[in-house]
Amino acid sequence: MKTNSEPVDMESLATQILVVFIIRTREIPFIKSKPSKNLTISVLACLLIGWLLPYSPFSNLLHFQPLPNNVLTIIIVLVVVYLFTAEIVKQFIYKFVLKEIN
Repeated sequence: MKTNSEPVDMESLATQILVVFIIRTREIPFIKSKPSKNLTISVLACLLIGWLLPYSPFSNLLHFQPLPNNVLTIIIVLVVVYLFTAEIVKQFIYKFVLKEIN
């Protein structure tokens, strides 16, 4: 039985790669603290490669299928919500949890 885990794989890849921008600094990413050009390029290249695989000539070899646009939209919304949540949790930890430790 073949299962289609590509939406989960694409969402997982995006959140795991992009959360690097959130946790790398105590400040607000891209607004108060800009990542290095090398970090940005390498992270976005990995994400682009992973997201383009289902649309590449290798997709049949890997048993990938392109996702419908509505599924891609849902994944993007979930990733954005996840990243905002990660930023809020990070700020909470710095403000309340680590304050009491120091």
